[in-house]
Amino acid sequence: MAGPAIDALGQFQLTTGLGSLGNALRFTNSNETMLAAAVIIVLLFVLGLRTRAIVPGRVQALVEILYEFVRDMCVGTIGAEGLRFFPLVFTLFSFILLGNLLGLFPYFFAFTSHIAVTLTLALFVFIFSTGVGFYTHGFRFLKFFVPAGVPVWLLPLLVPIEIISYLSRPVSLSVRLFANMTAGHVMWEVFAGFMLLLTASFGFFGILASIVPFGLNIALVALELLVAGLQAYVFAILTCLYLHDAVHMH
Repeated sequence: MAGPAIDALGQFQLTTGLGSLGNALRFTNSNETMLAAAVIIVLLFVLGLRTRAIVPGRVQALVEILYEFVRDMCVGTIGAEGLRFFPLVFTLFSFILLGNLLGLFPYFFAFTSHIAVTLTLALFVFIFSTGVGFYTHGFRFLKFFVPAGVPVWLLPLLVPIEIISYLSRPVSLSVRLFANMTAGHVMWEVFAGFMLLLTASFGFFGILASIVPFGLNIALVALELLVAGLQAYVFAILTCLYLHDAVHMH
């Protein structure tokens, strides 16, 4: 008896959302999940900050924890100037975190596993931080690519290396998030499919044999939750580091 086929990459296929309206607007399942993430974030903060109780409830406590966590990240990494960029970093962190988490649930699309999304976010961070550098320092920001204390005769070699390293920031920032989320979802799909394949092919003995992949699936869920939070944090902290370089030029 043939078991079900394992299509680990089928979960990343874009489909039309919102029915015929979505077809006309080219609105995909990825856009649906992005919109859902944005709505959930807004509702979370509206509900959490509605009462502003001295002794916070669960939702308010969660909102306050997220707020303090990102605020401390901005100030600790960028300095006192980090408060100016707190809204941007907080929005990126919340959007990516919720996108990573929603991708773990059925009927939601893991939009952070698409390079088009992560590259767009990374390019925005790159262009914004570069703009902050030129706005703060003018053309003196170009001195950022000239390492301090380096002999003049080495500059023709080191300056191009510094420029290439700087231009590679959006690539590394986007690929890191995309690759981690894609790899995790593929592994999860493979082990889940392997468990179903064993059960369908070997009956009772397949059920016994599927205990190991079932246990691995549970462990992968815990790992994916950890990776979802960690990758949102990495994206946010790197954004803070890039803004630190733009503000302080070191």
